[in-house]
Amino acid sequence: MARPLCLLFDCDGTLVDSEPLLASEMETSLTAVGLPFRASDYTGEFRGARFRHIVAELERRHGTVDAQRLEVLERDMRANLNRRLATELTPITGATEALAALSGHPMGVVSNGPVNKIRTSLIATELEAVFGRHLFSAYEAQCWKPDPCLFRHAAAMMGYAPEDCVAIDDAIVGVKAALAAGMTVIHLNRFPDAEETPEGALTITSMFQLPTVIRRLEQDRTLAASQA
Repeated sequence: MARPLCLLFDCDGTLVDSEPLLASEMETSLTAVGLPFRASDYTGEFRGARFRHIVAELERRHGTVDAQRLEVLERDMRANLNRRLATELTPITGATEALAALSGHPMGVVSNGPVNKIRTSLIATELEAVFGRHLFSAYEAQCWKPDPCLFRHAAAMMGYAPEDCVAIDDAIVGVKAALAAGMTVIHLNRFPDAEETPEGALTITSMFQLPTVIRRLEQDRTLAASQA
């Protein structure tokens, strides 16, 4: 009997509703150093992007900022964000229920964020027991979405081939990364009026829908294996 599919989840915006907190902290920090930024810019243009990529784009538009000042900015911003995550964070609607329904699957978290941020988020929302040590950060792997190498790294560490993994991600950069890695991809499109799912990915608009989609994928996989 085939092993169950390995499920690889993005963190921010997929499992936890951290993006409003992140956008708020970025607005305060970046604007203070002369890089004008509104919280709405994150959801509108930069959702899921690496922080340093966002800074580089803002510097291109508004002028460079001293590197040491940026280093202090990022350190302080992340410290403030972690404090808020620990006390204000909530799960994405339906995430807790979906994870419980899928408990027979191996699961990991694949995020562009630092591992301490991932862990803080999961502890705050009482999801950490689901994933254990299976937390895969771009900062540790030294490759960031949309590069597919982060998802390939996570699959290898979980002991699975990419084609036996399903990636669940709300951000287009993550969806494209997982598609390029050769995985089945489910796009949690919480903004269907503003965002289009990339070709090749499946779409859900709520985490409550995820268990049904995974069951269907498992059934299709079993049928294909029986006909081989």
